[in-house]
Amino acid sequence: MDYVERLPDPRLGDVVRTVWIQRTGPADHLHRHLPTGGVELHFPLGGRPQLLGPLTGPALELIPARTTIVGIRFHPGTAPPFPVALDELVDQRLPLAEVWGHTLVDELPATPEYALAALQTQLLQRFRSGPDPLVRAAAVALMPWQPTTVDAVANRLALSASQLRRRCLHTVGTTPKVLQRILRFQGFLALAQAGVAPSGRRGLDGTAGLAIDAGYADQAHLSRECVRLTGLTPTQLLGTDLDRCACGHDHAGSYEPFLAGMRDLFKSRAVARA
Repeated sequence: MDYVERLPDPRLGDVVRTVWIQRTGPADHLHRHLPTGGVELHFPLGGRPQLLGPLTGPALELIPARTTIVGIRFHPGTAPPFPVALDELVDQRLPLAEVWGHTLVDELPATPEYALAALQTQLLQRFRSGPDPLVRAAAVALMPWQPTTVDAVANRLALSASQLRRRCLHTVGTTPKVLQRILRFQGFLALAQAGVAPSGRRGLDGTAGLAIDAGYADQAHLSRECVRLTGLTPTQLLGTDLDRCACGHDHAGSYEPFLAGMRDLFKSRAVARA
């Protein structure tokens, strides 16, 4: 299977995390979708567009042979303006027309690159009001590399913990705590995919070192979360080499927001020490 991921049109950067093109070969492909904190739109060329709701665990999909899909993955809290709250779409995969009543375009170009460009053009026209700014700010605050608590985030936004929870359920689909767990795991995957060396703590290298860097208590903590969120152990998911997932996909576009946050944090620490 061929999978190419890239950053979205810069004008969509506040709402879209990544876009991609996926092509299956001569055999059917069993694909494992992982929780990302956001929703996804899948457009099989010649097929029916699908919505993948917010995931709290793995979702397996059998993709037929010789299928080409263009996809869009949104940041947490920046989903399209669906007529239902996102907590009603958790762990569901549905025809997009059932949820939205229409698709972005009536007919996609046959060439994947042109199809992806057409979808992004339509999204630019749809996102004029923007996401809930408080929920988006909460999602950014819950990203890894900046340890915090849900109560602290709520206080920073002048909300009660229950108000933040209700708003997150409506516009993210999960509670803030669940979102924080998902983002922490995505941060670990970003480090692994980028081939980042662990920070060098004594006796901690490889997966154990990256687990600590991502905010886990230890490697066992990471392993439990990995099984809960993906259905696989870290070794089963990533293989023996911590530089890409076991099936060889390159997720550089998807994980760049996490790596950018890590670089900014390390830079600010260096300035503070100076």
